[in-house]
Amino acid sequence: MGHRAARGEGPRFWGVEGLLIRLRLRGMLPDTDPALSEPIVAAGHARRRGDRLVLTPEGRGVADSLARYPAGSEAEGRCRRAYEGFLPLNAELLRLGHDWQVRGGGVPNDHSDRAYDWGVIDRLARLHERAGPVIGGLGRHLDRFAGYRPALRDALGRLKAGEHDWFTSPRVDSYHTVWMLLHEDLLLALGIERSSEGTGAGGAAVEGPAVEGTP
Repeated sequence: MGHRAARGEGPRFWGVEGLLIRLRLRGMLPDTDPALSEPIVAAGHARRRGDRLVLTPEGRGVADSLARYPAGSEAEGRCRRAYEGFLPLNAELLRLGHDWQVRGGGVPNDHSDRAYDWGVIDRLARLHERAGPVIGGLGRHLDRFAGYRPALRDALGRLKAGEHDWFTSPRVDSYHTVWMLLHEDLLLALGIERSSEGTGAGGAAVEGPAVEGTP
């Protein structure tokens, strides 16, 4: 899942700055365009590991500054309203992720009970619909966030088709992976530390490093 250029901010999300922000969200990306990545490698903001780029601590700080919307801007206002609508949905998503992996009594879900699995998937589908105005609405105004709703829709479709990894697996752009990338992107845009969010707004046990899809 990539990012299109953000409305009102020019084409920078297509270029070096956009690459650094995507790298901040992912931690590691395929080095598909060495000409584009060379400036951030030369600046010490990333290093190459084989055919992949890895963010450095210095790069993390620079990316945080680039990703932050100016205080009081229209973009920040839209993000803040979306973030406030996102938090209660996030608490539900975390519960769904838990229920997908662990059944009542702390028993791991081996996915042998199709009725149980479909009950969780149906709950996720209802959450997905209720999240539409928040996530889709933000993407219609800020192209930086436009890719999240389609990526979530794709993950849900794969999950409904029987591909269980597309709920919580960090090895693909699963529903949970994309959701957590969105969460992190909102925090970066608003300059909010995850540790300051409060109960129910942080990460979950199922959260893990994501694997980049299409840059």
